[in-house]
Amino acid sequence: MFIDTHAHLTDRQFSDDVDIVIENAFQSGIRKIITSGYDLKSSQDAILLAQQYEGLFVSVGVYPENIYEYNEEVENEIIKLAQNSKVVAIGEIGLQYTANMPSKEKQKEVFLKQLKLAYELKKPVVIHCRDAYMDMLNLLKDNKNLISNGGTFHCFSGSIEIAKEILELGFHVSVGGVSTFKNAVSVKEMVKFLPIDRIVLETDCPYLTPTPFRGKRNEPKYILSIAENLAQIKNINIEDVGKKTSENARRLFNL
Repeated sequence: MFIDTHAHLTDRQFSDDVDIVIENAFQSGIRKIITSGYDLKSSQDAILLAQQYEGLFVSVGVYPENIYEYNEEVENEIIKLAQNSKVVAIGEIGLQYTANMPSKEKQKEVFLKQLKLAYELKKPVVIHCRDAYMDMLNLLKDNKNLISNGGTFHCFSGSIEIAKEILELGFHVSVGGVSTFKNAVSVKEMVKFLPIDRIVLETDCPYLTPTPFRGKRNEPKYILSIAENLAQIKNINIEDVGKKTSENARRLFNL
């Protein structure tokens, strides 16, 4: 009934019980999970894990914090990984302008390289963007030819105005645990604005655990809490949330 479009099941927090976590998710009504790479090794590990489960899929890419590892050799390896039938997207890739991150120019350079890669591989992109929305939107607008395969803004918590521009570019928006937080008033308003046919669900586990499980390690099975919260915000039933967001995810990621 539900699809978790963004998890990090290769994170060391799952090193002792990842099999149990995956089985619990499937038993809870999660039909498919996309586990995301953030560098070459995590992308490789994600594929190895996904090959063990029919309902587990992968996005591969290099996250902003790790872009200094990105070179021609790594790019060629990402290309090879993307040929695997389990790989449904390039990501997570993007920009993050917080402290102690690589330079803005280097981030933009590597992001554009991976955006071009996704276009050539005919894959959607999973975009990470933090404190960098204006540069991100300008890059996407200037390179519209590279985003014809679509994608999603993962863990989006920006404004309605930014959401409008994202939608106009043809992207989906991933709604996650932050939307359940009591003090996330502006995020709830933005989620209410989003059309249901452009929303996909994600946990970003093991991070950003939704209410009422905050303080615990996040897991794909908690997508149910995110879905219940979305149903309340949109004033629709949870069955429709599951159906619509799953249809969106299947269409976007060709699941």
